[in-house]
Amino acid sequence: MPDTSSGEPAVPAPATVPVAEEPRGCLFALSQPPLMIFLAVIGGLLLLAAVHDLFLL
Repeated sequence: MPDTSSGEPAVPAPATVPVAEEPRGCLFALSQPPLMIFLAVIGGLLLLAAVHDLFLL
């Protein structure tokens, strides 16, 4: 096996790029459409159950 330890490395190291993004928190999660649709469906079911209990029972 040839010696590859001398000279240039076979794969160059990735350049370090400063990360300018802020950490993503709860507001980012709530801005996602699938999550908002899921929460709307669950809220609608709870509202439907509450209206059923209050007015139909």
